Order: sequence, then C-alpha cells, then structure tokens
Amino acid sequence: MFEIMPESTEANVSLRATGRLTHADYQAILPELERRISAHGRIGLLADMTGFEGWTLRAAWDDFALGLRHLAGFNRIALVGDRRWEDLCASIGNHLIRAEVRFFHSADKPAAWAWVCGSPGA
Repeated sequence: MFEIMPESTEANVSLRATGRLTHADYQAILPELERRISAHGRIGLLADMTGFEGWTLRAAWDDFALGLRHLAGFNRIALVGDRRWEDLCASIGNHLIRAEVRFFHSADKPAAWAWVCGSPGA
C-alpha cells in the first residue's frame, strides 16, 4: 500500500510503500500524484521503500506506465531503502526519466527529503 506522509507539501511528496503493491494501490495513489503534477508542472518525490516487498505483475506495469506517462513530471526522485537492488533502480531511473534520481539509505532519509525539496547543500 502507499501512504502520503505528513511532511509532504503540494509540490513535494513523501510516499511510503509497504507490503506487496497491487494495481489497486496504484489506482488509489495515481489521481493524487497526477493532480499535483498538473498543478505544479513538476514535483519532487521521496519513495520510502523500507517496508516494500515487491509488486504484483500488474502493479509493476502500473509503475512503469506512470514513469512513461510523466517523463517530465518529476524534478527529483529519492528512493530510500537498504537493499542493493533499490540502489540499482535509482541508477536505471536516471536513464529512463528526466528527473534526477538518487538512492539514499534509510538512515539518511532526512537528507533525502532535504534533497527532494531542493534545500541548499543537500
């Protein structure tokens, strides 16, 4: 499931993904992300993946389709987690979408949020 975290602003979203994501999870979050992209042109996104356990096949497609549909809809994307494959996803993401994508270890989540929000020195 996805949860928009309280530190989120209109133009910067902190999102926590937990468990195994399904198509219904994407159907629930997409309208809100698309509303924010529409309102601001581009948004920042922090995706906390520390409780993430994977996708159903349809949800994996939804994630890919979101990236394709909004190639220019994100400024910065921070992937927060502790697994090597999450770091690899950030590296691949830098080549697939126009946003700058970085991986942060879970202990560095405050720095990840500062970076997403564009804080100096982040």
